[in-house]
Amino acid sequence: MPTTLDRKEPSTWFNLGVTSRANSGSRDLHLDLRAAITPGARGARDLLLSALRDAVRTGRLAPNTMLPPSRTLASDLGLARNTVAEAYADLVAEGWLASRQGAGTWVVNTRATPLPSQPRAAPGTPIHNLMPGSPDVAEFPRSAWLASTRRALATAPTEALRMSDPRGRIEVREALAEYLGRVRGVRTSPDSIVICAGTRHAVEILGRVFADSGPIAVEAYSLFVFREALAAIGVQTTPLPIDEHGAVIAGLDRTDAAAALLTPAHHFPHGVPLHPTRRTAVLDWAQRSNGYLLEDDYDGEFRYDRQPIGSVQGLDPDRVVYLGSASKSLSPVLRLGWMVLPEDLIDAAITAMGGQQFYVSGIAQLTMADFIASGNYDKHVRRMRLSYRRRRDRLVEALAPFDVGISGLSAGLHLMLTLPEGTEAEVMRRAGEAGIALSGLALLRHPDAGSQTPAIDGIVVSFGTPAEHAFGAAVDALCGVLGAVCR
Repeated sequence: MPTTLDRKEPSTWFNLGVTSRANSGSRDLHLDLRAAITPGARGARDLLLSALRDAVRTGRLAPNTMLPPSRTLASDLGLARNTVAEAYADLVAEGWLASRQGAGTWVVNTRATPLPSQPRAAPGTPIHNLMPGSPDVAEFPRSAWLASTRRALATAPTEALRMSDPRGRIEVREALAEYLGRVRGVRTSPDSIVICAGTRHAVEILGRVFADSGPIAVEAYSLFVFREALAAIGVQTTPLPIDEHGAVIAGLDRTDAAAALLTPAHHFPHGVPLHPTRRTAVLDWAQRSNGYLLEDDYDGEFRYDRQPIGSVQGLDPDRVVYLGSASKSLSPVLRLGWMVLPEDLIDAAITAMGGQQFYVSGIAQLTMADFIASGNYDKHVRRMRLSYRRRRDRLVEALAPFDVGISGLSAGLHLMLTLPEGTEAEVMRRAGEAGIALSGLALLRHPDAGSQTPAIDGIVVSFGTPAEHAFGAAVDALCGVLGAVCR
């Protein structure tokens, strides 16, 4: 006589509600019934036995996972309770499960081949991460961020959970307009701000905007990922020479660039601010040529030994696109950035984005709005500024015995070390052997830089990336490498 299960429409899976002994919340488990059928299986009991046994054997039911009561599972599957109880009893006898009256039934077999419980580190993962590009994410303000998420969700209108303004949520644009004006001297309104997924994304969007207008000028030493992003969409870049005062703006007059991507507050990687006369000169060029300055203010909040240098955008909002993100202040994985655009570029940027805000979670935007408005963003930046300054001082002191030049002391999260001629490759090789992640200057030099920006040997060292507890060991490891090459 067919069982209840046999009379149902053919099924390839069922969801089994299971719980962990450490967590009583219900979980779903996918079981492929066809895969569970073994030769000679007869009816629902054998089918259930095979399915459960396979789930334990493969590790999908891990040790200590609680199974639902026999009555509950029988009801879910349309089986007699005795059928489930007998299957449980057989698996207990076989050693797959354990059961105790009043405590339920759970998985105990440890001979299973478990599925990976956590991602493994990729081969070559550094022991000491001094690579620029990230703050100390161990200091991410989890409790405050979570509190902002809760407040934001509790008060958000239903409309906030739908796709809405392509520029981004009004709440975060209002908060950013206030913050950027107060802290960075940016002249803007919420209407001029467009939310994006970080500065690289912003550069890609702007590359599409200027794609038919000419190349984009970049600093001869600069972040290579921007050059790659522009090259990937067919936009050429032309390098501007670099000296001790930043980008040589006079070089712009010898190009047909539609825009210039610069880091005026804190050049990457040299760490120098753009000289005041050159700030004026780049705006003069933009007005004469109908071009634009793309101002990458990637770490402007972190200043130590000088008065803050405001944004160039504050001098001419019609000729400057201001770019910022939470990548250096909070975490790169938030993928939360912003563009402050001249009015005549807003529609073009939205079109280049696809006409919708596809890229940044609305909930992340609402959270950031609350995080700024509550004062927690300012509080976090102030706290980390003090921490990074202490690290910088510790790193500089440790580097004193070595034959290296140091620049970029006054701001940011990194130092640039110039090395004796011909030693960069050896330092990078030894650093790799020691498990130290660094950036060499060769990687950051534009392939068309030419003789106006001579190639120099050097490395970029981030004092912001390591966790506090790992910083000392990372500095010691770096000094071991430099001691072998740069004495």
